[in-house]
Formats: sequence, structure tokens, C-alpha cells
Amino acid sequence: MDHRKEIKDAASCVLERICGQKPELGIVLGSGLGQLADSIENQIVIPYGSIPGFPVSTATGHKGNFIVGTLAGKTVIAMQGRIHYYEGYGMAKVVLPIRVMIELGIKYLFVSNAAGGINFSYHVGDLMIIKDHINLLPNPLIGPNFDEIGPRFPDMTRPYDPSLIRLAQRIAKKIGFPLQKGVYVADTGPSYETPAEYKFYRIIGGDAVGMSTVPEVIVARHAGIPVFGISVITNEAHDDYAEDYENDGDDVVAAANQAADEMTTLITKMIESL
Repeated sequence: MDHRKEIKDAASCVLERICGQKPELGIVLGSGLGQLADSIENQIVIPYGSIPGFPVSTATGHKGNFIVGTLAGKTVIAMQGRIHYYEGYGMAKVVLPIRVMIELGIKYLFVSNAAGGINFSYHVGDLMIIKDHINLLPNPLIGPNFDEIGPRFPDMTRPYDPSLIRLAQRIAKKIGFPLQKGVYVADTGPSYETPAEYKFYRIIGGDAVGMSTVPEVIVARHAGIPVFGISVITNEAHDDYAEDYENDGDDVVAAANQAADEMTTLITKMIESL
């Protein structure tokens, strides 16, 4: 399949639906975090299923829409739910929405997710700025390179933009809520990690673990788009559980919802400052 044509066809469909608006920022809203979309004004909602070639999000807490409108005075395009590798889609489909955002001309990408806190100092409801990542998913740039978008071997020294991280820290300090800052580990899922895997990820430098985000960041950085990433810690991913403990997907979404207000405030104020 010609993926460049697939990207262009999907972007043309979205552009027609939004009457030629030019989104300045792309936002990816993860598990339970879709309510940030409620803050977007003058919304145009585009279900993924109505876009040619698009996959449909099946994950818990992911509604599966593009939402285009105004947030903090800027035109934004938000993914109300993302596509995951564990849903059975190839990487080209997983990152197709981000490729479409890039085709539409976004200047920044904000990504969010729900994650397990590997770091012993993290607690449920904490917000963690992603300063770096460890990728255990297939790289979405495998295959023919799109030379007109970016280089064959893109630099990943600073996958998350230092100036955006500093901006987030200044805003959080001013409005008075704490932020963690750490390394996000992305694995395939959909099974939750074992206690031994949590311990391994901590040993190799991880602070939080999830099943998404990194492929989106890679294709954005391939195109030279600055990225800001944030995780909501929805469970304490330790290796010393009681014998009857179980991870539960509904609990993860509920914990993400509880932290969504703080994340919405932070991202909105960051966008105001850009």
C-alpha cells in the first residue's frame, strides 16, 4: 500500500471537514483523559471511522474522534483516543493520525497517557513530565523513508522538547501543584506487566510504564515537530504486591479521570504561552 497516498487522502478528508482551518497544535489524549476535549471551543468532531484508511480505536476510555477547534486562543486538533499496537494494527496505522496532523501543518505535538508508576516515589494521581523514553515497541520508521518529511536516521537526543518541559515546570510552580519528571517505558501490552518486568524496567532506568505514546513521538520528531509528553500515574507498578492484588483497566481509567483536571489546566496554560 502507498502510505504517503493514504496519509494525504486522510488529511484531505479532514481538511475538507474542517473547512480549511490550519491547526497549530496536535494533542493526543490517552486512557481516561479524553475530557480535555470538553475544553475545546467551536468543536468539529470527526469520528475515525469516517476518515478513509483510518483504524478505529477499540481501547477502554478511547472514544475514537478527531476534535478540531479552539483551545487557549489556538486552533488545535485533538485525538480523543489513540490507536495502539496491541489492538492488532500495524505501526503504519498506529501513527497514521499523527502523520495526518503533520500533513495538516501542526507546529507542536502534546501527548498524554495513563501509566504505571515504576518509581517507588510515585503515587496514583501524580503527573509525570516525560523527559525521555525507552522503546520496546516496533519502530514506526521501519520501511521506506519519507525523505520529504524527515531523514532516514533522525536524531533522538532530545525526543521531548526541553523548552516545553521548562515551560510546564514554571506553570506548575506558579499554580501550585507538583510535577514528577521521568523516563517512560513503552511495551506492547495488552497484558499488564509482571512484577519481574516492573523490576527490570526500573533497573534499566524507567520511572513509568505504558503501552503507547513512543511511536507517535518518533514520527513527530522525524518531521522536526517539538513534543511535550505527560503521564498520569494510575497505579503503583511495583514488584511487592499482596497475593490477591490484580491490575484492573477500569481502575486505571478512573484514576486518570481524577487527574484530568490538573492536566487540562497545565496544558491549557502552556498553549496560552506559546
